[in-house]
Amino acid sequence: MIRKIFLAATLILSANSYADQKSKPTPEIKTEIAIVAGGCFWGVEELMRSHKGVIATEVGYTGGGSVGDAIYEVVRTGASGHAESVRVEFDPKKTTYEELLLFFFKIHDPTTSNKQGNDEGVQYRSAIFYMNEQQRDTAEKVIARVNKSGAWKKPVVTQIVQFVKWHKGEDYHQDYLQKNTKGYTCHFARDIKF
Repeated sequence: MIRKIFLAATLILSANSYADQKSKPTPEIKTEIAIVAGGCFWGVEELMRSHKGVIATEVGYTGGGSVGDAIYEVVRTGASGHAESVRVEFDPKKTTYEELLLFFFKIHDPTTSNKQGNDEGVQYRSAIFYMNEQQRDTAEKVIARVNKSGAWKKPVVTQIVQFVKWHKGEDYHQDYLQKNTKGYTCHFARDIKF
Protein backbone atom coordinates (compact mmCIF):
# COMPACT_ATOMS: atom_id res chain seq x y z
CA MET A 1 0.00 0.00 0.00
CA ILE A 2 2.80 2.44 0.89
CA ARG A 3 4.49 1.57 -2.39
CA LYS A 4 1.29 2.43 -4.34
CA ILE A 5 0.96 5.78 -2.52
CA PHE A 6 4.64 6.57 -3.19
CA LEU A 7 4.27 5.65 -6.87
CA ALA A 8 1.11 7.80 -7.23
CA ALA A 9 2.82 10.77 -5.54
CA THR A 10 5.83 10.40 -7.83
CA LEU A 11 3.61 10.41 -10.93
CA ILE A 12 1.77 13.55 -9.74
CA LEU A 13 5.04 15.37 -9.01
CA SER A 14 6.46 14.36 -12.40
CA ALA A 15 3.32 15.55 -14.18
CA ASN A 16 3.40 18.87 -12.32
CA SER A 17 7.10 19.31 -13.08
CA TYR A 18 6.44 18.62 -16.79
CA ALA A 19 3.52 21.06 -16.79
CA ASP A 20 5.74 23.74 -15.17
CA GLN A 21 8.38 23.23 -17.85
CA LYS A 22 5.80 23.49 -20.64
CA SER A 23 4.34 26.71 -19.24
CA LYS A 24 7.70 28.50 -19.08
CA PRO A 25 8.37 30.44 -22.26
CA THR A 26 11.21 29.12 -24.37
CA PRO A 27 13.86 31.80 -24.82
CA GLU A 28 13.77 33.05 -28.41
CA ILE A 29 16.89 32.86 -30.52
CA LYS A 30 18.07 36.32 -31.57
CA THR A 31 18.87 35.88 -35.23
CA GLU A 32 20.58 38.03 -37.83
CA ILE A 33 20.12 38.37 -41.59
CA ALA A 34 22.68 38.24 -44.41
CA ILE A 35 21.70 38.94 -48.02
CA VAL A 36 24.00 37.84 -50.83
CA ALA A 37 23.87 37.40 -54.60
CA GLY A 38 26.20 35.11 -56.50
CA GLY A 39 24.55 33.90 -59.68
CA CYS A 40 21.46 31.72 -59.91
CA PHE A 41 19.88 31.82 -56.48
CA TRP A 42 19.07 28.08 -56.41
CA GLY A 43 22.68 27.01 -56.03
CA VAL A 44 23.60 29.72 -53.55
CA GLU A 45 20.57 28.90 -51.40
CA GLU A 46 21.26 25.17 -51.42
CA LEU A 47 24.82 25.59 -50.16
CA MET A 48 24.16 28.43 -47.71
CA ARG A 49 21.43 26.40 -46.00
CA SER A 50 24.04 23.73 -45.21
CA HIS A 51 26.31 26.12 -43.31
CA LYS A 52 26.36 25.75 -39.54
CA GLY A 53 24.12 28.17 -37.68
CA VAL A 54 21.85 28.88 -40.67
CA ILE A 55 18.23 28.71 -39.57
CA ALA A 56 16.37 29.60 -42.78
CA THR A 57 16.95 30.71 -46.35
CA GLU A 58 14.73 32.44 -48.87
CA VAL A 59 15.37 33.35 -52.49
CA GLY A 60 14.28 36.66 -53.94
CA TYR A 61 15.29 39.86 -55.66
CA THR A 62 16.97 43.04 -54.51
CA GLY A 63 19.22 45.83 -55.70
CA GLY A 64 17.18 47.04 -58.65
CA GLY A 65 14.05 48.79 -59.79
CA SER A 66 10.49 48.95 -58.61
CA VAL A 67 8.27 46.33 -56.99
CA GLY A 68 6.56 45.66 -60.31
CA ASP A 69 9.91 44.66 -61.78
CA ALA A 70 10.60 42.13 -59.02
CA ILE A 71 9.20 39.08 -60.75
CA TYR A 72 11.22 36.32 -62.36
CA GLU A 73 10.01 36.99 -65.90
CA VAL A 74 11.38 40.55 -65.71
CA VAL A 75 14.45 39.91 -63.51
CA ARG A 76 15.77 37.13 -65.76
CA THR A 77 16.01 39.60 -68.67
CA GLY A 78 18.26 41.90 -66.64
CA ALA A 79 15.95 44.85 -67.33
CA SER A 80 14.97 45.37 -63.68
CA GLY A 81 18.49 45.75 -62.31
CA HIS A 82 17.60 43.32 -59.50
CA ALA A 83 19.97 40.52 -58.60
CA GLU A 84 18.83 36.98 -57.87
CA SER A 85 19.62 36.92 -54.17
CA VAL A 86 19.43 34.79 -51.05
CA ARG A 87 18.25 35.98 -47.65
CA VAL A 88 20.02 33.96 -44.95
CA GLU A 89 18.74 33.96 -41.38
CA PHE A 90 21.38 32.74 -38.94
CA ASP A 91 22.11 32.28 -35.26
CA PRO A 92 25.07 34.55 -34.40
CA LYS A 93 25.91 32.28 -31.45
CA LYS A 94 26.64 29.45 -33.90
CA THR A 95 28.22 31.33 -36.81
CA THR A 96 29.22 34.87 -37.62
CA TYR A 97 28.45 37.18 -40.51
CA GLU A 98 32.13 37.02 -41.41
CA GLU A 99 32.13 33.21 -41.51
CA LEU A 100 29.06 33.24 -43.76
CA LEU A 101 30.73 35.67 -46.16
CA LEU A 102 33.94 33.62 -46.26
CA PHE A 103 31.82 30.58 -47.15
CA PHE A 104 29.97 32.65 -49.77
CA PHE A 105 33.32 33.40 -51.44
CA LYS A 106 34.02 29.66 -51.67
CA ILE A 107 30.74 28.70 -53.37
CA HIS A 108 30.77 31.10 -56.32
CA ASP A 109 33.35 32.86 -58.48
CA PRO A 110 33.53 36.45 -57.16
CA THR A 111 35.95 37.50 -59.90
CA THR A 112 33.53 37.39 -62.82
CA SER A 113 31.39 40.43 -63.47
CA ASN A 114 27.72 39.57 -64.10
CA LYS A 115 28.40 35.88 -64.75
CA GLN A 116 28.29 32.53 -62.97
CA GLY A 117 28.60 29.35 -65.00
CA ASN A 118 26.29 29.57 -68.02
CA ASP A 119 24.27 32.42 -66.49
CA GLU A 120 25.10 35.93 -67.70
CA GLY A 121 23.67 39.36 -66.95
CA VAL A 122 23.41 41.89 -64.12
CA GLN A 123 20.84 39.66 -62.42
CA TYR A 124 23.65 37.12 -61.81
CA ARG A 125 26.19 39.57 -60.38
CA SER A 126 28.13 38.96 -57.20
CA ALA A 127 26.94 41.28 -54.44
CA ILE A 128 26.63 41.65 -50.69
CA PHE A 129 23.66 43.71 -49.55
CA TYR A 130 24.58 45.03 -46.11
CA MET A 131 21.95 45.79 -43.46
CA ASN A 132 24.06 48.11 -41.29
CA GLU A 133 27.50 49.73 -41.09
CA GLN A 134 28.96 46.80 -39.15
CA GLN A 135 28.01 44.43 -41.98
CA ARG A 136 29.48 46.85 -44.54
CA ASP A 137 32.77 47.01 -42.61
CA THR A 138 32.85 43.22 -42.32
CA ALA A 139 32.18 42.80 -46.05
CA GLU A 140 35.05 45.16 -46.90
CA LYS A 141 37.35 43.31 -44.51
CA VAL A 142 36.41 39.92 -45.95
CA ILE A 143 36.95 41.05 -49.55
CA ALA A 144 40.38 42.44 -48.61
CA ARG A 145 41.22 39.11 -46.94
CA VAL A 146 40.04 37.09 -49.97
CA ASN A 147 42.05 39.27 -52.37
CA LYS A 148 45.16 39.11 -50.17
CA SER A 149 44.97 35.32 -49.96
CA GLY A 150 45.47 34.88 -53.71
CA ALA A 151 43.00 31.96 -53.63
CA TRP A 152 41.29 33.52 -56.65
CA LYS A 153 43.73 34.41 -59.43
CA LYS A 154 41.86 37.60 -60.35
CA PRO A 155 40.59 40.38 -58.05
CA VAL A 156 37.16 40.14 -56.43
CA VAL A 157 34.50 42.23 -58.22
CA THR A 158 31.74 41.61 -55.66
CA GLN A 159 29.66 44.73 -55.08
CA ILE A 160 28.98 45.95 -51.55
CA VAL A 161 25.57 47.62 -51.68
CA GLN A 162 23.31 49.03 -48.98
CA PHE A 163 20.20 46.89 -48.65
CA VAL A 164 16.98 48.75 -49.47
CA LYS A 165 14.09 46.35 -50.09
CA TRP A 166 13.56 42.60 -50.29
CA HIS A 167 11.23 41.05 -52.84
CA LYS A 168 10.47 37.41 -52.04
CA GLY A 169 10.87 35.09 -55.02
CA GLU A 170 8.10 32.93 -56.39
CA ASP A 171 7.07 29.85 -54.37
CA TYR A 172 8.29 27.46 -57.05
CA HIS A 173 11.82 28.95 -56.71
CA GLN A 174 11.96 28.48 -52.93
CA ASP A 175 14.00 25.38 -51.96
CA TYR A 176 14.23 24.64 -55.69
CA LEU A 177 17.09 22.13 -55.53
CA GLN A 178 15.41 20.35 -52.62
CA LYS A 179 12.34 19.84 -54.81
CA ASN A 180 14.30 19.23 -58.04
CA THR A 181 17.31 17.17 -57.04
CA LYS A 182 18.60 17.00 -60.63
CA GLY A 183 18.20 20.73 -61.20
CA TYR A 184 21.01 22.82 -62.72
CA THR A 185 23.57 24.52 -60.52
CA CYS A 186 27.07 25.82 -61.14
CA HIS A 187 27.77 26.31 -57.42
CA PHE A 188 29.98 24.11 -55.29
CA ALA A 189 32.11 24.53 -52.18
CA ARG A 190 35.73 24.93 -53.21
CA ASP A 191 38.55 23.71 -50.99
CA ILE A 192 40.34 27.04 -50.77
CA LYS A 193 41.73 28.97 -47.83
CA PHE A 194 41.54 32.70 -47.23
